[in-house]
Amino acid sequence: MLEVISDVLRYVVQMIPMCLLALVIFLAVRPARLRRLTVRGLTSSTLREIILCLFLVFCAGLSALTLFPSNIWSYVISLGRGWYDGATFFSFYPSWEQTTASLAYLPNMLTPFQEIRRTLRQMSYWGLFMLLGNIIMFMPVGFFPALLWRKWRWWKSLLSGFLSSVFIEFVQFFIGRSSDIDDVILNTAGALIGFWVFWLLRAISPRFTEKFLCQPRGGYYCG
Repeated sequence: MLEVISDVLRYVVQMIPMCLLALVIFLAVRPARLRRLTVRGLTSSTLREIILCLFLVFCAGLSALTLFPSNIWSYVISLGRGWYDGATFFSFYPSWEQTTASLAYLPNMLTPFQEIRRTLRQMSYWGLFMLLGNIIMFMPVGFFPALLWRKWRWWKSLLSGFLSSVFIEFVQFFIGRSSDIDDVILNTAGALIGFWVFWLLRAISPRFTEKFLCQPRGGYYCG
């Protein structure tokens, strides 16, 4: 259990720089966004604003974990000079020769369920940690949009999870990260599970989930 907590915290630490940047941007644009809602005859509660902020901060943290080389943010945080030491900072990125050499592994990357079967067969701690992590990490992608916006449907969560995962895997191929079709499958499943968690929550307490939506002043809702 302690090992799981330690590994989760290690990833959370790497999310911090981008999370802080997203928080600053959210607070900067919030007054203008609220004025725009007022013009449209809508109001957004404090509870909704908090959850919206958390979702955007999470998305920024997710980008820090997936769209940059492994451990680059740990380097920036621990040394405090990462932004200035350009040579070391960019050494995390592979050379073009290394990237093109990885094309030889493309058939394996595009073979579905290969890594999932291997993980379930071996049942190693790290393999299961990554498998479950790929699912859980994308649950907010399906959950929060359904919670925050009306007329959100399950297929939108599925499509959001799929497209964002495909984009991430594409970028990771060029930054020395592991790319695999199984990650897309797991991420998409996570986004869909996130939507069904919202659906269950709404079925249990519809009045509670209503608090996270824009409320009308002029007789219409935000979509």
